This record gives sequence, structure tokens and C-alpha cells, in this order.
Amino acid sequence: MSSPKTIFCDLDGTLVKHSNPIDIQNPDYELEVLPGVHKKLNEWDSNGYHVVITTGRKESAKEATIIQMQRAGINYNQLIMGFGGGDRILINDRKADSSRDTAYVINVNRNEGVENVKL
Repeated sequence: MSSPKTIFCDLDGTLVKHSNPIDIQNPDYELEVLPGVHKKLNEWDSNGYHVVITTGRKESAKEATIIQMQRAGINYNQLIMGFGGGDRILINDRKADSSRDTAYVINVNRNEGVENVKL
């Protein structure tokens, strides 16, 4: 039996409409959740997946970001901030008893959401 998946998912432009950097500092800013996001997050949660939200937002915006995501109904297990705008590369090991890859990447178009993501 395999362990539950860990999903690293970007916030702005992936789960919510990409925002102006000035707006995200404001805890009262309303995030625009993209189509299918709540359904997909609930699906992942019901499958026992560990959802890690990643974002290029600065650590100084963490409190505001948490408030915004709570209000928008974005459920997650962990939040990692401060990635910046550059490319993201995941490096992971294979299990000792298998040659099966254990890390994958799925790119989505900005502001189209995760509705069509299949795991």
C-alpha cells in the first residue's frame, strides 16, 4: 500500500487569480478563487493527500495570506512562502526497491485553475 501523495501547489495564478503585489499585503483583499479549485482541494483532502501551498509572496505577507485563504475557503496542510518568481525545480529520490519515479510536475496556464488536473 502506498503512502498518501504530497501535493505542492502554487497559490497565485494556480488556485486564485494572480494578484497585484500591493493588494496581497492587505488582509482584507478578497482572493478570486479559480474554477474547480474548491472541488479539487476537497477531492485531495478526502484522498488523504498532504497539500502544501507554495507562493512567491514575501514572508511579510504571511498573516494577510492566511487570512485571505481562510476567507476564500482554501484548505491546505502547510504554507511555504518566499519562493520568488523564478522557475521551481523538484528533486526527489526513487524508493530503494523500485525504479518508479516518485516526483512529477504539472504545469497549468495562469488563472485557469486546477479543475482539469489529474493525479
